[in-house]
Amino acid sequence: MDRIRQAIQVDGQKCWTLFETGARNAYVIPSVARLLETSPTPRRIRTALGGAVRETNTAALLEAEVQGRGISTHALVIDEIGRDEDGAPIEILFGALAMQQWGIRPVPDEERLDLSHYPDEFVEF
Repeated sequence: MDRIRQAIQVDGQKCWTLFETGARNAYVIPSVARLLETSPTPRRIRTALGGAVRETNTAALLEAEVQGRGISTHALVIDEIGRDEDGAPIEILFGALAMQQWGIRPVPDEERLDLSHYPDEFVEF
């Protein structure tokens, strides 16, 4: 499990983000979701995260900037993600699917993200 912590920009605001390869999906807390387009899900979604089962019925379109590069991905809105190793509250959890979609690779030894595979265009088959 590789993880990197850093702030990303959402609607001009810095949000403390955990890039976590051990998580499949992306999650945001309600204060971030207020900056995003949200929609109800057709049913409640249950997810195990941080040792607890969380439920939501709200999804969000996460539009943000990661190191100056635009991303757009689906995220689930949950009340609380948790705290990082330093005790700071995590506002966004950026999971493996979103990192794969945007060519983001964590480099934990250097505590940074590698965006060298960020797509300039999407080629669909």
